[in-house]
Amino acid sequence: MLRQAMPGPITSRHNPMVARYRAAAAGTLANAMLVDGLHLVSAALDAGARIREAALAADRDDDALLSLAGRLQELKVSTVRASGPVMKALSPLRSASPVVAIADRPLGAEPAVYRATPLALLAAGVQDPGNVGAIVRVAEAAGATGVVAAGPCADPFGWKALRGSMGSALRLPVLIRGELSVAIEEARVHGCRVVATVPRGGRSLFDADLTGAIAILLGGEGRGLEASLADAADERVTIPMRPPVESLNVATAAALMVYEAARQRRARSTGQREAPLG
Repeated sequence: MLRQAMPGPITSRHNPMVARYRAAAAGTLANAMLVDGLHLVSAALDAGARIREAALAADRDDDALLSLAGRLQELKVSTVRASGPVMKALSPLRSASPVVAIADRPLGAEPAVYRATPLALLAAGVQDPGNVGAIVRVAEAAGATGVVAAGPCADPFGWKALRGSMGSALRLPVLIRGELSVAIEEARVHGCRVVATVPRGGRSLFDADLTGAIAILLGGEGRGLEASLADAADERVTIPMRPPVESLNVATAAALMVYEAARQRRARSTGQREAPLG
């Protein structure tokens, strides 16, 4: 049991570790991210992320937590048990997870994002962390080569976005670029056509050529892409919608775009006719 494997639990919310975990949750702990929950901590270990430290609930000793504790100890991760009130202080969730950890952020993803024939998603100013996480998740699911969070975009390694990606951000190459212009130029340097998603006036998604090296540019919630950015793209694409619907959630738009691109690529590689889905 956990109580046999580790010293007595931490019971004070004033323990110095609480400040570290809160800084990690706020994104102010250098080069660190907060990984919250059994699934995400396990995914981080599977992805080879370096876990700096972990805290386990003192009142839990089920098989899943015991197994995870064993993995952490084998890797010599500094691991402590904590009381319920302390776990609530460590975890930003309303209902505290049984395990919370601080891990190093992934670094050096640029070559991987643009490997082979790139299919990259550029999230431009997507401010909701749940949407950013969902974009990363669908990008991995559809076989994209990576995601770039550009401009005033939510942190893809923030705890909310990590939970939204269900661990995909720990496996799929993800870049952060403060300036959208830098992200677009970087994509072009790597040979990508920039395809902007616009709510109206673009080529239909099902008529657009999404094969070859492309970077799909997605605007933020509300205003979407600035007109100047859309106009500067190599192609503007619109997802057909029946009225009175005027727009889609950005993560939904990302899913439709990346899956259509993946479908076209498969069809071209196998010589099949590129019929739209549905």
